Amino acid sequence: MFAEFVHVCLFGLICLSSGSRLRQDDFPPRIIEHPSDLIVSKGEPATLNCKAEGRPVPTIEWYKGGERVETDKDDPRSHRMLLPTGSLFFLRIVHGRKSRPDEGVYVCVARNYLGEAVSHNASLEVAILRDDFRQNPSDVMVAVGEPAVMECQPPRGHPEPTISWKKDGSPLDDRDERITIRGGKLMITYTRKNDAGKYVCVGTNMVGERESEVAELTVLERPSFVKRPSNLAVTIEDSAEFNCEARGDPVPTLRWRKDDGELPKSRYEIRDDHTLKIRKVMAGDMGSYTCVAENMVGKTEASATLTVQVVSGKLKFYWPSSNHRYSCDWIISSPSLSIPFHICQQIILQPSLV
Repeated sequence: MFAEFVHVCLFGLICLSSGSRLRQDDFPPRIIEHPSDLIVSKGEPATLNCKAEGRPVPTIEWYKGGERVETDKDDPRSHRMLLPTGSLFFLRIVHGRKSRPDEGVYVCVARNYLGEAVSHNASLEVAILRDDFRQNPSDVMVAVGEPAVMECQPPRGHPEPTISWKKDGSPLDDRDERITIRGGKLMITYTRKNDAGKYVCVGTNMVGERESEVAELTVLERPSFVKRPSNLAVTIEDSAEFNCEARGDPVPTLRWRKDDGELPKSRYEIRDDHTLKIRKVMAGDMGSYTCVAENMVGKTEASATLTVQVVSGKLKFYWPSSNHRYSCDWIISSPSLSIPFHICQQIILQPSLV
């Protein structure tokens, strides 16, 4: 004989057949651990956690985008497993260009005969990191002491890649107070010679890292003098030599000029070591001589003065109105300078003028 079942509704919510018993300590499910959002690399394992309590112990199912998720309980070959705790475990995250079966928004649902409980939404996203940089850094050329800026934009990725830099293959030490890394920019406020090298921008997220093309930082050096010309005092017909030596990067060119712009024609030479030599100095050679050191970064100058010393001697001549030989002291600054007769006569007549 078949028993007749009479449905009784308790409080208008829970309906039981006359053949069912409502135990006093039974209670409907409630979620005690909600799943959290995940970002997972393609091909890696992942777990969406979910725990529920209730009496009797609730069963748990998972839904993605409103559709029930098939697990190994439905198909032993499935890469998704329902763990005894109720968590959803992925042996590997499947993610392709056209098919992305694991990415989406999930909820877990716990049920027993008294009702059901639904967890918070949890998104599962697949991390990506493209290969191509949106902007590769460019070569930079600066002078010592100037700021240097290199800029890059990393490949597109999720999560957004962080940026770091390498110099000559080693991580750049950004503890140096001169160095700032902000966004995709590398800024060196005051460059030194040893900052020169090959730099790469590195974009990193949980998928891995990508390196940009190599950019070279060239730190040039303005000319500076190792040896400056010194002031000289020489006598008529002697030689004068001015030394000059400069350094810089690129190696500076050196040239000489006189205050009026012209070096003594046919009487000067510039040696391989940049020494300026003036032969048979004349009174007109007196003045300022400037060594000019110049490269593509800048120019610097150093000057020295050439003084031609006074020469003294005896001037001998015949007095026109007598046959006597007279002499007088003379002071000249050049052998080519002639002394008028009346000056010598004054010297003879007034020796105190000497």
